[in-house]
Amino acid sequence: MVAESKDDYYRMTGEKWHISIKNIIRLLFSHQIRYVSLWRKANRKMTFFRKLRLLHYSRKYGLEISLTAEIGRGLYLGHPYNITVGTGAKIGNNVNLHKGCTIGKSNWGEKRGVPVIGDCVFVGINSTIVGNVTIGNDVMIAPNSFINFDVPDHSIVIGNPGVIHRKEKATQGYVNFVV
Repeated sequence: MVAESKDDYYRMTGEKWHISIKNIIRLLFSHQIRYVSLWRKANRKMTFFRKLRLLHYSRKYGLEISLTAEIGRGLYLGHPYNITVGTGAKIGNNVNLHKGCTIGKSNWGEKRGVPVIGDCVFVGINSTIVGNVTIGNDVMIAPNSFINFDVPDHSIVIGNPGVIHRKEKATQGYVNFVV
């Protein structure tokens, strides 16, 4: 298992990776751990079989994470269904992505481009981040929020259109098992 996958495993389970029956069973039966591990391997070296397995898992669980996305250590997929990370998106360390969230490219306007997401960010259920925007460190994006603007460090964003509320330690208790 590659080092980044061990960090992802720790973020999703709260336990360090070591070879044991319990951990192997988790790896085999926890689709988010299996998917992220395979995505990391495919990102390093794509083979026909890895691509085929990744396509199978993408279709089965709705996990669409582009191989050209840059994702830091310690990715956490909570309620891991229908998560989309578009081409070229940049995601920092210790980021939580939840069911139905979309991180994508905008093809027109002044915000044309892809999002850059900092470290220790919580992206809630059904939230959308689009365009050439920067999400700072220690940011919580509440469920069902729409973000097409820059968000400073230590903030909580709520609603559609999103409203920024400044708060130190915004993700405390939400982003756990930090690597």
